[in-house]
Amino acid sequence: MNVLVVGGGGREHAICWKLAQSDKVDKIYCAPGNAGISAVAECVAIGAEDIDGICAFAKDNAIDLAVIGPEVPLAMGIVDQLEAVGVKTFGPNKKCSQLEASKSFTKDFLARHDIPTAGYKEFTDKDELLDAVGIFGYPMVLKADGLAAGKGVVIAENEADAKQAIEEMMGDKVFGHAADKIVVEEFLTGVEASMLCFVDEHTILPMESAQDYKRAFDDDKGPNTGGMGTYSPSLLFDAKIESEIREQILEPTLAGFQKDGLDFKGVLFIGLMLSDDGPKVIEFNNRFGDPETQSVLARLDSDLAEVFLAVTENRLADIELKWKDDKAVCVVLASGGYPGSYEKGKLITGLGDVDPDVIVFHAGTKFADMPEGSKCAACEDGCEMKQSAIVTSGGRVLGVTALGATHDEARAKAYANAEKISFDGVQYRKDIGLIHRW
Repeated sequence: MNVLVVGGGGREHAICWKLAQSDKVDKIYCAPGNAGISAVAECVAIGAEDIDGICAFAKDNAIDLAVIGPEVPLAMGIVDQLEAVGVKTFGPNKKCSQLEASKSFTKDFLARHDIPTAGYKEFTDKDELLDAVGIFGYPMVLKADGLAAGKGVVIAENEADAKQAIEEMMGDKVFGHAADKIVVEEFLTGVEASMLCFVDEHTILPMESAQDYKRAFDDDKGPNTGGMGTYSPSLLFDAKIESEIREQILEPTLAGFQKDGLDFKGVLFIGLMLSDDGPKVIEFNNRFGDPETQSVLARLDSDLAEVFLAVTENRLADIELKWKDDKAVCVVLASGGYPGSYEKGKLITGLGDVDPDVIVFHAGTKFADMPEGSKCAACEDGCEMKQSAIVTSGGRVLGVTALGATHDEARAKAYANAEKISFDGVQYRKDIGLIHRW
């Protein structure tokens, strides 16, 4: 079959990489893709949010299955429109996509169905929120209600920081209209973990666990990012925790979907806090997490195309997921300055030096745009590297992902290969996989 993957980041590279291993797949297209994705799929110059363009391409190229990566086109209703032109599409429809597009929608859902989560209150008036500073004590958790590229959460340590954050979010609009409404939450203590689940209208099927690292710097310091690395499976999960998650979160969530008429089909990403009071939901996302996907799919032994089809056809109950015993670690190499302002177009070197059993998933890369006859910065005598020279084009650039028989072996291999890759301003955390040991 012909498959179209929508998106151009590390998550989409991992999806395309895994789909390319399927006997069911004849051709993979990716819109818009990136330099790394081009090795396993044909990249087409259509933006992920150009829904009309994507629908037209799908019809013209006999696409049998579309897979939607990013959250924005999901919230825009891309699944509804692709299905309207006869394309099977993996991902939740516009109604279900509110679970990520609106924090308050999700908090109300969790409260309505008695699913463990932090206490919360919603605010649309800045002055009212300023008067309520410290409502749950400190640290104070402030979440932009709408989509903010994974960066719309501020954890204020004191009153002054909280008031400054409120002014920036609701006054200066640093997250645009996403913060027209702010959800204030009780601060949860514990360790964060992530669980990805395949979901259709009858079944919720969890994947192996992963742990994500959101803060920019070592020791979990600095601003929140889209994710600086992951490992899978989480060393914090055991049979007791998995049982609690299934009974207290997964089963009530599926029942809640059915009761509320949310015909969810796709991936439900559950951000969890493993607290002394048991697991609690931090957030729902409507799609594969990034970079959790890189470490989780690297360990998946099942045919991903078959799983996607089963979800679209509401026969997920027939699927038994198979996993490699190997552990996986993904270290994100980011542009200098990320998640703030950063420069693009930095030449990436060392990609050819990476061990053959290590996977480098591209997130923010493109081929260098050099005119004929120009010289590549990587060579002194002309431009033989013109087609292979790859430069940075985003905040998170690469996800160096390694498998190993043990967690420590995978971690050592990921870092050894991360050190082989370089670009001007490269930054990455040195403690991915270690946070649980502090």
